[in-house]
Amino acid sequence: MPVLLLVALVGIQLGIVAHAASQAGTAARAAARTASQDVPGRSPQAAGTAAVSDWLRDDVTVDVETGEESVTATASIDIPSVIPGIGGFGPVHRTAHLPKE
Repeated sequence: MPVLLLVALVGIQLGIVAHAASQAGTAARAAARTASQDVPGRSPQAAGTAAVSDWLRDDVTVDVETGEESVTATASIDIPSVIPGIGGFGPVHRTAHLPKE
C-alpha cells in the first residue's frame, strides 16, 4: 500500500509540474502582449502575474525586456511539492517574444 501511495503522489507531482510550466507560458505571453502594445498605465508584470492561477500567483516572477522592435518576457514559477519530505524542485521558466505594435 505505501508503494501505491508513493506512485500516486509522484503522478500528482508530475501533473503539478506540467501545470506550472503551462501557467509560466501563459504569464510570459500575457506580459509580452501587454508590453508590445505599450498602453500607459498597464504593467506587463501585473498582466503576467494576473494570468496565473490563484494558488501559484505568489510564486511567479515576470521579467520584461523591451528592444527597438520586439519585446521579450520571461516568467518563472516555483514548483510546489506534494510529496512529504521532498522539496526543492526549483522554478520552471518560459519565455515569449513578440514584435512591438
